[in-house]
Amino acid sequence: MLGHLLLVLAALSVFLSVSTGGKVLVFPLDASHWVNMKVIIEELHSRGHDITVVRPSSSWYIKGESPLYTSLTIPMGQFNQDVADDLGLTFLNERMKGKSDSEMARLFLERFSEIHKDSCTMVTTMFEDESLMRSLHDAKYDLVLTDPTLGGGVFLAHRLHLPLVMNVRWTLFGDVHHAIAPFPLSYIPIGAELTDKMTFSQRLQNIMMYVFSQYYFKQLFDSHYSALTKRYFGPDVDYFSLFQDADIWLVRYDFTFEFPRPTMPNVVYMGGFQCKPAKPLPVDLEEFVQSSGEHGVIIMSMGTMFRKLPSDITEEIAAAFAQIPQKVIWRHQGPKPSTLGNNTLLVDWLPQNDLLGHPKTKVFVAHGGTNGVQEAIYHGVPIVGLPLVWDQPDNLSKMVARGTAKVVDITTMDRAVFVEALREVMHEPSYRENMQQLSRIHHDQPMKPLDRAIFWIEFVMRNGGASHLRTQSFRMSWIVYHSVDVILTLMTALLLFLLIVFLIIKKCLSVLFKKKVKSE
Repeated sequence: MLGHLLLVLAALSVFLSVSTGGKVLVFPLDASHWVNMKVIIEELHSRGHDITVVRPSSSWYIKGESPLYTSLTIPMGQFNQDVADDLGLTFLNERMKGKSDSEMARLFLERFSEIHKDSCTMVTTMFEDESLMRSLHDAKYDLVLTDPTLGGGVFLAHRLHLPLVMNVRWTLFGDVHHAIAPFPLSYIPIGAELTDKMTFSQRLQNIMMYVFSQYYFKQLFDSHYSALTKRYFGPDVDYFSLFQDADIWLVRYDFTFEFPRPTMPNVVYMGGFQCKPAKPLPVDLEEFVQSSGEHGVIIMSMGTMFRKLPSDITEEIAAAFAQIPQKVIWRHQGPKPSTLGNNTLLVDWLPQNDLLGHPKTKVFVAHGGTNGVQEAIYHGVPIVGLPLVWDQPDNLSKMVARGTAKVVDITTMDRAVFVEALREVMHEPSYRENMQQLSRIHHDQPMKPLDRAIFWIEFVMRNGGASHLRTQSFRMSWIVYHSVDVILTLMTALLLFLLIVFLIIKKCLSVLFKKKVKSE
């Protein structure tokens, strides 16, 4: 009898959780960004929320069928695995040719300008489909959850008049804070591998980087978004304002390695939210790890877009690994290096989080993507960094500043340099000690980052938005924001006052002088 009662109560609780759940429309970005979004989707689904995911037909990470969500597939040849692989190799080859950081940044922006153009085409396809838009409107979603690296989700939320929640690390305007919070360039580096303690020349470099980045963003992205905004929302609306109007910003920042900065009340920090305790490894992988004995294991992964490296680089890396006693698990695609040692296992995919959480893991060789850095912090594993493009050099420079990583220039690296870096990080205790200290700080929070993110998503559902947390600063002109009009008014009033005082004094002196002349 008790068993039947418990069964009924369990079924009732499930029914109630589903019936009271919200409806979320998700407009994600593919590749590693989807890995982040999927973590949130899984948690929302476990809490009984109904989720619909908008995906391009060419997507390779976002599956068309899933028990977690209903997919809405838009026919579009957008960003896919082949494009990502080609793009990654192009960037690597250009970097190997000695291109400067500014040249690499321009190349990156030019290539991604086409991706933004495709994203706008996808939005146009949706907006022109009247039956689709009617069905989305009739579905009565509670909010739109999007990654604003591309602008589609912002447009969709505005068109459907829905609250907007951002899952964000970077945007097409650069750092997320630039759009919504004070941004003093005197102590906030913008990706130039600087710290919050800058010399005069570094502050000059920081400002120049900011100016050039904003120029490139406007030149390469603005035309796509401005045309779409004007077409569907009129000439008085601009994309930047729609973007700034989000209710909640779930920011993938972790101040264990980010520098302190001004923020806003609708910014929710959830850095490391995707990290979790390690699960047991597959049997064959566990056997390989245990075979390392007292020497331990090194993990190497270069992320989603850099699975394939040029052969000359892989030969040097493999030769370096062959010289050390540790076992190595290397996520690698492409031809097997001829210099590969017996201690190195090549795999197409690896359970990165679980391997980083294994007690035998000594070092993480990584390109410096945000996810990998945060997982290394979570598990307290020091890093040998091989940064390539985008935010990777900056992420790793912050880890170097905290004594938790050693960075190697992949364009000039040979096996001797790489082996020396590996041995330094493995045998110098300060690297692991500093990383474990960061790990302790990261874990010392009143609630888990994922729980914090979900709370605020559900807050928006319950309250129909979070307009009371949005600043009005972005609605102001530059003149009003910096009180230039007030300052000029006060200065004018002061000048008028001084002028009047001067004229009065002059008049008084003139009268006194005339009286004195008459008396004489």
